[in-house]
Amino acid sequence: MEFDVVIVGAGPAGLSAACRLMQLAQEQNQALSVCVVEKGAQVGAHILSGALFEHRSLDELFPDWERLNAPLHTAVSEEKFCMLTNQSNYLSIPEEITPKPMLNDGNFVISLGNFCRWLGERTEELGVEIFPGFAAAEILYTKQGAVAGIATADMGLDKDGNPKSTYEPGIDLKAKYTIFAEGARGHLGKQLIRRFQLDHDKDPQHYALGIKELWEIPPEQHKPGYVIHGIGWPLSQSDTTGGSFLYHLENNQVAVGLIVDLNYHNPYLSPFDEFQRMKHHPLYQQYLQGGHRISYGARAITKGGYSSLPRQQFPGGVLAGCGAGTLNFAKIKGSHTAMKSGMLAAEAVFAEIKQGFHQTIPGYERLYAESWLYDELYDSRNFGSQIHKFGNLIGGALASLEHNLFNHHVNWTVKDEKVDHECLKPVEKCKPIPYPKPDGQLSFDKASSVYLSATQHEENQPCHLKLKNPAVPIASHLPLYDEPSQRYCPAGVYEIVTIDEQPVFQINASNCIHCKACDIKDPSQNIDWVPPEGGGGPNYPNM
Repeated sequence: MEFDVVIVGAGPAGLSAACRLMQLAQEQNQALSVCVVEKGAQVGAHILSGALFEHRSLDELFPDWERLNAPLHTAVSEEKFCMLTNQSNYLSIPEEITPKPMLNDGNFVISLGNFCRWLGERTEELGVEIFPGFAAAEILYTKQGAVAGIATADMGLDKDGNPKSTYEPGIDLKAKYTIFAEGARGHLGKQLIRRFQLDHDKDPQHYALGIKELWEIPPEQHKPGYVIHGIGWPLSQSDTTGGSFLYHLENNQVAVGLIVDLNYHNPYLSPFDEFQRMKHHPLYQQYLQGGHRISYGARAITKGGYSSLPRQQFPGGVLAGCGAGTLNFAKIKGSHTAMKSGMLAAEAVFAEIKQGFHQTIPGYERLYAESWLYDELYDSRNFGSQIHKFGNLIGGALASLEHNLFNHHVNWTVKDEKVDHECLKPVEKCKPIPYPKPDGQLSFDKASSVYLSATQHEENQPCHLKLKNPAVPIASHLPLYDEPSQRYCPAGVYEIVTIDEQPVFQINASNCIHCKACDIKDPSQNIDWVPPEGGGGPNYPNM
């Protein structure tokens, strides 16, 4: 199948790119064929974010979004920023010394999944074809080496890669230009960065793991629009940076979560168990007690920012959104920046098509450099690296000085040049972390949590978690790090089991919620995450 533009990923960046392309085509009275492929079973199925939403890009894309009933229903009404000093106490940080980018006046508490479903409807109304349940498995190239589209994955293969009775071969989706908007740690984006050396002279990319639950709580505990952010305990006990949050949505629902920076050192650390422990802190327990969980999920967050952002244009296409790393970690927000990145990608690609070009290098970088997106990422370039280098307390204080006192007009750039997966220390230099058993009321186990993510995979299919060297987990990682994948994975995918009195590395691929933590944190970079059969994975309702 041939299109003018193929877009990989129906998230904020991909859908915004599709909408902007069709708007430009209508304005210029030019015929344009655009398709979006999405590995989730439906638009929004794999979308997970906090989410506090800044509507700047939406104002540009759909100025009449209120008339179009965009699902922005709950404005931030009150917010609190706290330092959790221990398991029972906290200090409220005054607004005057909170870094300005972290303040949320004028923003909305939303379900990003529901927003993407709404944006998907607008996309189809504009004439774009959306193909949910199709995973982009391979990049197509011209003889000259330019990107010429993608191929979707074969479906109906058994565990050994042999065709079953339901076999359907993948489809080549050829395009004049391809926009890759896969989200954090996209598997095709990794290949493009490597092939075209897009990260040359850039800082390494950095990531965090965000874990989130959606709860329904008693009405008397619900405060629509109330926002809480926390730093410190429990992560401070293991000298790990990150933060916690609780957002009050509509309909007596709250989103609660923990973000763990993946540059942590202790291989015994379990982000999932840190999150379960966090919910027992009185700051959060007062709202969750007596409620019940509705959903659970986790997702990697690309947080390197300006200094880690690769070049996004290459022959035949553009990297957009969190797949490139456009999130503004100073704001803890990436939706509005992903949308703007997608819109700029659309404008760059459309300009080439209008001139009759195919598979050239779109002029994305020029548009980006002239946009507010560049200014925003540049102004916040030191936020994440300062916290990585100096910790939440000193790094946060430096951020407050930079943004509040100097109004982010500083001449220095703080570098963070150590890759996340190289930060683990051997177990002999670390202490085990004793985690309490879940109580079934506020804290839970991984199995019941994965169940709430509605994750489903066809069992008899090739494993989508590829080991470059199957011997590494037992021969190397087990003695050095007590095989950390059994803890950094928030879904219980990786286990060490004993067979005939020998340790064996077991992969429970059907548990995978597509968070990408294994692809990022594996200390030998031995795990390669590739998409499973289309439609597999979580099916988040309104995360």
